[in-house]
Amino acid sequence: MPEVLNPTSEWKNSAFTRPLILEKVSARLWRVHHEFGYWAKLSPEELIIVPEGFLTDLASVPRPFWVLIPPDGEYTAAAVVHDLLYSIQDRKRSEADAIFLWAMRDLGVPTWKRLIMYRAVRFGGFFVWNRRLPGGISVAKGGNI
Repeated sequence: MPEVLNPTSEWKNSAFTRPLILEKVSARLWRVHHEFGYWAKLSPEELIIVPEGFLTDLASVPRPFWVLIPPDGEYTAAAVVHDLLYSIQDRKRSEADAIFLWAMRDLGVPTWKRLIMYRAVRFGGFFVWNRRLPGGISVAKGGNI
């Protein structure tokens, strides 16, 4: 049964096109149940579409920090968009990370939490970014099955 993460009654006023619904595939892997999009604050605005079937590990937070920032929370939809951007690598990593920051702001993630998460991906994201397989799929994340 699909599980709704980040349910909210404000989707029609959100930068996201619809609620994120995920299916659990394994202990740390989730599948996007249906396509959803995010209107990125670029110039001009860009709709980033996360396809149905996309695989994600949600927020890639090391286990010792889960007490402060678990893998899922109010930032989950932003993390899935970020995973997609890291998987397809169709822009600079810095832009993908900035979109993650903007998406967390649009979801109402508290400033302190979104800045910690943003700085973490800026600091450690290059490890995942550089483990890209042919076809644009990251070793650590993403893709379709």
